Amino acid sequence: MAGLSNPPATMKIAVIGQSLFGQEVYCHLRKEGHEVVGVFTVPDKDGKADPLGLEAEKDGVPVFKFSRWRAKGQALPEVVAKYQALGAELNVLPFCSQFIPMEIINAPQHGSIIYHPSLLPRHRGASAINWTLIHGDKKGGFSIFWADDGLDTGDLLLQKECEVLPDDTVSTLYNRFLFPEGIKGMVQAVRLIAEGKAPRLPQPEEGATYEGIQKKETAKIDWDQPAEAIHNWIRGNDKVPGAWTEACEPLQKLTFFNSTLNTSGLVPEGDALPIPGAHRPGVVTKAGLILFGNDDKMLLVKNIQLEDGKMILASNFFKGAASSALELTEAELVTAEAVRSAWQRILPNVLEVEDSTDFFKSGAASVDVVRLVEEVKELCDGLELENEDVYMATTFGDFIQLLVRKLRGDDEEGECSIDYVEMAVNKRTLHMPHQLFIGGAFVDAEGAKTFETINPTDGSVICRVSLAQVTDVDKAVAAAKDAFENGRWGKISARDRGRLLYRLADLMEQHQEELATIEALDAGAVYTLALKTHVGMSIQTFRYFAGWCDKIQGSTIPINQARPNRNLTLTRKEPVGVCGIIIPWNYPLMMLSWKTAACLAAGNTVVIKPAQVTPLTALKFAELTLKAGIPKGVVNILPGSGSLVGQRLSDHPDVRKIGFTGSTEVGKHIMKSCAISNVKKVSLELGGKSPLIIFADCDLNKAVQMGMSSVFFNKGENCIAAGRLFVEDSIHDEFVRRVVQEVRKMKVGNPLDRDTDHGPQNHHAHLMKLMEYCQRGVKEGATLVCGGNQIPRPGFFFEPTVFTDVEDHMFIAKEESFGPVMIISRFADGDVDAVLSRANATEFGLASGVFTRDINKALYVSDKLQAGTVFVNTYNKTDVAAPFGGFKQSGFGKDLGEAALNEYLRVKTVTFEY
Repeated sequence: MAGLSNPPATMKIAVIGQSLFGQEVYCHLRKEGHEVVGVFTVPDKDGKADPLGLEAEKDGVPVFKFSRWRAKGQALPEVVAKYQALGAELNVLPFCSQFIPMEIINAPQHGSIIYHPSLLPRHRGASAINWTLIHGDKKGGFSIFWADDGLDTGDLLLQKECEVLPDDTVSTLYNRFLFPEGIKGMVQAVRLIAEGKAPRLPQPEEGATYEGIQKKETAKIDWDQPAEAIHNWIRGNDKVPGAWTEACEPLQKLTFFNSTLNTSGLVPEGDALPIPGAHRPGVVTKAGLILFGNDDKMLLVKNIQLEDGKMILASNFFKGAASSALELTEAELVTAEAVRSAWQRILPNVLEVEDSTDFFKSGAASVDVVRLVEEVKELCDGLELENEDVYMATTFGDFIQLLVRKLRGDDEEGECSIDYVEMAVNKRTLHMPHQLFIGGAFVDAEGAKTFETINPTDGSVICRVSLAQVTDVDKAVAAAKDAFENGRWGKISARDRGRLLYRLADLMEQHQEELATIEALDAGAVYTLALKTHVGMSIQTFRYFAGWCDKIQGSTIPINQARPNRNLTLTRKEPVGVCGIIIPWNYPLMMLSWKTAACLAAGNTVVIKPAQVTPLTALKFAELTLKAGIPKGVVNILPGSGSLVGQRLSDHPDVRKIGFTGSTEVGKHIMKSCAISNVKKVSLELGGKSPLIIFADCDLNKAVQMGMSSVFFNKGENCIAAGRLFVEDSIHDEFVRRVVQEVRKMKVGNPLDRDTDHGPQNHHAHLMKLMEYCQRGVKEGATLVCGGNQIPRPGFFFEPTVFTDVEDHMFIAKEESFGPVMIISRFADGDVDAVLSRANATEFGLASGVFTRDINKALYVSDKLQAGTVFVNTYNKTDVAAPFGGFKQSGFGKDLGEAALNEYLRVKTVTFEY
């Protein structure tokens, strides 16, 4: 039909090869419309078929599994006959370990093409990826060439290159580029051949190299070379065959894996590991095994394989055998049996999988590792599991122990030791961590410094808590930076990150009553309110942002084309790095959650400074991150003073973002420090003096009810509390009468009592501030209708207070109390613009409210109010999906909602020309 382009040419293809790579090439060629007339792969091994053959058999494509193609240098006639009967027009060899005779290579009309994982003519031979790394090549890649009778010497069809990263191994280079791009390259090569556009470019001999197959016996480390060369040798042999040396006394053979030159901040202090021939003995540290080149520079090895084949963390080399085996629960035993069945399916030649059954000695290959990991992740609801874990625990018994530790949230290096403070409260025993949380461990502060945290209900000491010092901040930031740049957190998929945050939310829900009890104990929060708000909304926040993890995306942007070429511009949203979060004392867990959930969802790592007077729920939260499987160093928590810990976070050159909730005065200081230090990104939620305008045409019953809540919710320790109520003159007296009536009904008492409405103020200094605030109000001539005094009982209790006749010039009309103090002013009937002017006559703009039945008035007023949040006929109605933040000197930036993610992301623009 006129106007339609010709369909792409298709061919009859024989695929000769094996492995997942061969399987993917086969599938993509079929999707392109080519007819695969036959697949030639290796014979089954230990009862298991190669993935390429399995896939072709599903499709009904003829599969041949010749153990050999020739004998005594001659092609086997029966093999040639079976091949020729297929009528292939092209042979595609994606990955082939067999020697294919030239009678087969030259038989098709278009010949044969082969994939080779190096930039030919460099690194000819079967261990090309190994030698790319061993030689320290800065560029790697692959070649697709026309097969000839030489060894990787045929004419080139196409090549693609990539950057070789400093810590790349054979696996990472293959998985990142050579595998996915190689599949595309093979398909592209076939397309060029089908279209008659495939080039034949002779390989240059200049720069040509050939290296033999790397074998275990040739992989011994030569120590008389620089650290970078030793690192290249180790990574070039990782995972197969493994670079090894003899070490210790008596000598034993150790094989090294997971090497890095990134040793910034590492100090070679630990147990010496004697290595004959090495420039210096190795040093076993908490980070791993430090090795030295003859240039005295360091490299770090993170994993060691012992002579018996067992893989261990290098940091555990001198720790001896693992602690006693975990005793499995009934549910864990059921999981273990399900995993045993998976092993049995993967290892069909093993009659019965026992604890001593070794995965690899039973015939498993690298493809089986991938299969096992994926099956177990599906069994265990997306548990974070990596191929590395299988190599670390090769026997079934060890693998189950590792798996159960992960399911319980224990670190891979062993269960985290927590020194709990135990206390019987609220018909339960609380288990409260009290130390700093750095790099996945609870540790004492520098110099073992501590402070007392006080129960505001009776003024008693709950416990002593570690008091972070400047050096502790540096350690926490270093841990967060390492977790961001080198740890698992940055390597797992966004969806897996979301699963971890969902799991954390589930654990918070399981511990909801314990967390609410701690909030009541440490912050004076009314227990029933803490269940719903302090903790309940914290759980909702983590669930909400967990759902955002895999939905953070950039965009494509049309730009002017660089004619005759074309351009593609796209944006990427990336995490900023290490974030510092400084939270207040009024909602200790909820404020932590509002900022931390968005921060983690965006992929950052974090150092959190809870308020010094309310550190305990933050430290319990730290414990739950461990149980959820959040990797070490992602979350760090430092109780301490703002002037020390908060200041160092603001000044630290490795912190890239500060999120702060607190006073405007401190916020300004933080903003200045962030600018001077390294121009950190910063978001601030600061002071407020939120106006609530109540018009005469409102639902008065509701206005009284919500007016009470707007002031007295959470004892008035509420950032968006209505700092000043403007009541229309015609209903003013009735409104005040009803409010006072309701105030007198409020029960002030122990926050753990279920019928308590109003608990103690958070701490003693705040109680004193409230008393001074009320005394100033009386002194300036405001009418104290009720309250204004400390309640004569142990603890920090203050009477719910109501002031009327408050004039605009008064101190209490302009400054927030941050306590249970209602400030009421009149405004003339019908004078909407005048009351709006008074409501906006403040440097604060966090929240505001209006009560009216007139929709036009509601819309007009909400439009004119200068605040980040406007409540209409309600108050305090925040939600995890709705952005929250202030205007003017109440700060900038948002918590909650999609907008909060942008506070913890940076946008990168990428432009291509083609």
